[in-house]
Amino acid sequence: MRNKDVSFWLFLGPALLALGLVVFVPLIMGVFYSFTDWDGLSFSQFIGLENYVTAFKDNSFLPALWFTIKFAVVTVILLNVLGLGLALLVTRQLKSSNFLRTVFFMPNLIGGLILGFIWQFIFISVFSNIGKSLGIEGLTGWLSTTNTGFWGLVILTCWQMAGYIMIIYIAYLESIPQDLIEAAQIDGANSFQRFKNITFPLVAPAFTVSLFLTLSNSFKIYDQNLSLTNGGPYDSTQMVAMDIVKTAFSQNEMALGQAKAVIFFIIVAIIALTQVYYNKKREVDL
Repeated sequence: MRNKDVSFWLFLGPALLALGLVVFVPLIMGVFYSFTDWDGLSFSQFIGLENYVTAFKDNSFLPALWFTIKFAVVTVILLNVLGLGLALLVTRQLKSSNFLRTVFFMPNLIGGLILGFIWQFIFISVFSNIGKSLGIEGLTGWLSTTNTGFWGLVILTCWQMAGYIMIIYIAYLESIPQDLIEAAQIDGANSFQRFKNITFPLVAPAFTVSLFLTLSNSFKIYDQNLSLTNGGPYDSTQMVAMDIVKTAFSQNEMALGQAKAVIFFIIVAIIALTQVYYNKKREVDL
């Protein structure tokens, strides 16, 4: 670092300044306010861990946290399976590969709120009409129960993010030396054996990146949750991000909302960093 010239720091300085002002300063202030009776404008006293104790006693926070964890587990698995599957499909030298890549990636360009309202129309109106026409009761009343609301959120998230995860896997799949694949074919290895012993180990770094991105994204979803179910019915599909926003801005409990946000941040950080650590070790073993 000492050998870097002035121009290096002149170019890096604005980015570091913006990062500090937008990320680190608000983070430190948020942690500080979580130990006070902050009302959004000022605080009068320090109250220690009272906000954190209240957060864990809150009837909405722990159910929202559990719902978010279940959602994250399901979406992380499905997104990585779908992303890798789509990547394998569009790297098979098909004539329509470029077109398929564009089609699969396009949903990621649409905002979460818009996607939520689009899929809300599909689940409520389209599914209902199809169910009535075919006599399938399971397609009627979507988003009206906790179970269908959960799977509605999963479907929306996978449809939006699968193409983005596909791009990450494509980058690693296309970097695999073809000599290895051809040598395995000559030795008589079938498609599954080539994938298990060559492709899978060489795309291991992609799993680390994709798992980190899907984990962090699944935990912090808010706009899709807001527009698709708005936490209903009876807050049973409410995720942690929405619970924090409601606590801070609907109930005017700013300090309590900040304490919930700090707890949420710690949980996500621990899970994400643990995942990265073990996946990095696994990359070395492979």
